[in-house]
Amino acid sequence: MSALSDEGMWLLNEPPRQRLKDKYQFDCTDAWLERARLASIRFNNGGSGGFVSPHGLIVTNHHIGANALQKLSTPQRDLYRHGFLARQRSEELKCPDLELNVLQEIIDVTDEVNAAVRPQMPPAEAFAARRAVIASIEKKSFDQTKLRSEVVTLYQGGAYHLYRYKKYIDVRLVFAPEQSIAFFGGDTDNFEYPRYNLDICFFRAYENDQPAKVQHWFRWSPTGPQEGDLVFVTGHPGTTNRAETVAKLKHRRDVTLPYQLYRLRTMEALLLQFSERDPEYARMAATDLHRYANARKAFTGQLHGLLDPAILRRKIEETAALFALVQEKLPPDDVAKLRQAEKHIAAAQQKWATFEKPFSLLERGDAFASELFVIARHLVRLARETTLPNTERLREYRESNLESLKFQLFSTAPIYPELERTKLAGSLMFLAEVLGGEDPLVVQILAGKPPAERATQLIAGTQLFDPQVRRQIAQGGAKAIDDSRDPMIQLARLVDDASRHLRKRFEAEIEEVERQAYAVLARAKFQVYGRTIAPDATFTLRLAYGVVRGYEVDGQQLPPWTTFGEMFARSERLRGQGAFALPQRWLDGKAKLDLKTPFNFVSTADTIGGNSGSPVLNRAGELVGINFDRNRHGLVRNFVYTDVQARHIAVHSAAVVEALRKLYDCPELLTELLGQP
Repeated sequence: MSALSDEGMWLLNEPPRQRLKDKYQFDCTDAWLERARLASIRFNNGGSGGFVSPHGLIVTNHHIGANALQKLSTPQRDLYRHGFLARQRSEELKCPDLELNVLQEIIDVTDEVNAAVRPQMPPAEAFAARRAVIASIEKKSFDQTKLRSEVVTLYQGGAYHLYRYKKYIDVRLVFAPEQSIAFFGGDTDNFEYPRYNLDICFFRAYENDQPAKVQHWFRWSPTGPQEGDLVFVTGHPGTTNRAETVAKLKHRRDVTLPYQLYRLRTMEALLLQFSERDPEYARMAATDLHRYANARKAFTGQLHGLLDPAILRRKIEETAALFALVQEKLPPDDVAKLRQAEKHIAAAQQKWATFEKPFSLLERGDAFASELFVIARHLVRLARETTLPNTERLREYRESNLESLKFQLFSTAPIYPELERTKLAGSLMFLAEVLGGEDPLVVQILAGKPPAERATQLIAGTQLFDPQVRRQIAQGGAKAIDDSRDPMIQLARLVDDASRHLRKRFEAEIEEVERQAYAVLARAKFQVYGRTIAPDATFTLRLAYGVVRGYEVDGQQLPPWTTFGEMFARSERLRGQGAFALPQRWLDGKAKLDLKTPFNFVSTADTIGGNSGSPVLNRAGELVGINFDRNRHGLVRNFVYTDVQARHIAVHSAAVVEALRKLYDCPELLTELLGQP
């Protein structure tokens, strides 16, 4: 890796100051970083966003807001498909279960966590000791600050940082465009470029029933970036695997990804068929279908990357370079520890292959694709876990996490019986296909019925659609669970022991073994490279940077941005059919628009899934774009960084201004956004 590479999703408490200064003559000041941290937002549904006014106004992607849009929709008013505008604050719609997190502070707790795990501890004992100290740190932090507190594992176990977040749970919808312009090109253009998407959505955070007064926000740039400009992305990338060993990557290639793709294709086909049965069914399934289709395409790209011999060859070369430096600079014992760590990781993959599928089906819940089952499982486990000391609980039931868990658990968002029945039937069929119809647990789960009939029985019999029933069961504790005749509760109880057993095996035999081994690798890298390599992504706030730059594909030079005019031309060329149909307001308003306005742009900044909705900033810290995707060449960035063709894609800030001003008749929103009278 070049010393001046743009690679890295950097910690905001360990920014690449010298790299930025050497390559771009940019001084990354503490004040710049503080604003970036306090104006950036994590969405609890897996995305990012940012404050864009002092009155709590927030921008993110339409596809990140889609879950809230769907929950706020009715059969008579489809906000996801047709959009929404609150012309005054009294019209802003309160989201039933959207939680936002804003990072307030980062504290290094590595020494405290590592001190709890003594040398030669068996893996299960080491895992328990680590879990206990992390739970204690989080609870102490929460009790002291009342801020959401999470200990984050970095460098696969090489470091541990405590993150403290301010929470917003009163979040209201302000504006969303039509889905057909937010996702123009649909699945055909997904992970492709050129792109033409107004993939934006505006919310507002409230406190005490009033718009939140925020000190730090991103000023909106009406002009946006130019070619060659340095830009920054502040968001919450989900997961990368760049520090993983070759053995781990081969396991992903040969076991994990094929299984995941089989499941995703199965569920996507199921939801497509469901959506075609009725327009109302299509509305119900829209966000689930997008999620499965998006994941299917992303994982396909990852598998293609790992099937490229050049990728694994590069990882082998990186490992060899590390070993050579360790051998040159460190004592012989360190080299031996490094080799032993690699062997431990390889052995863990062999063991993981023997029970990964049952774990995924039962504990991760792939066999039970149902919101109602998730609710039932939480109720069953909540009753049991809250009787344990905080240090012994499963992570999601620790004191520091209970508020957020219950906020989701008692949500008033609608749950659709028809959709639940279809998804559950499909996932129960998938369970039987993977484990076999005579597997003892499969026989128990199906209870003498085919998957479709069993799903119908479960959905028809449960009362968990009602949030008040959920509250009553939660308040009743273990007795309410034991006495419950609700079939979904009974199903969650039926599989709980087997699921817990698989989780316990994973934590002790795989997770802890890998964590200890990767910690050895991380320490070696720290010693020979220093902190010149950013940690893998962990859905925590990171800073990425790069330049606005096009690229070449098959001899064709693609520009750094697209325009409104090019979008209209593409729609017309494809006769406005299917995913290339434009909203009527865009067709009617074409003459009003400056068709040369930049629409979507690309840069070399290092992003991944979870960065959706991330603010894209210029040197002054102004918002010049909203990240929404990668191109297909960027899917390999899960494993290796490249900037030859890989790009992230963002909505240009000038496009948002032009569309709002000319097409959406929202002067109040535009005035707030631009800070102008």
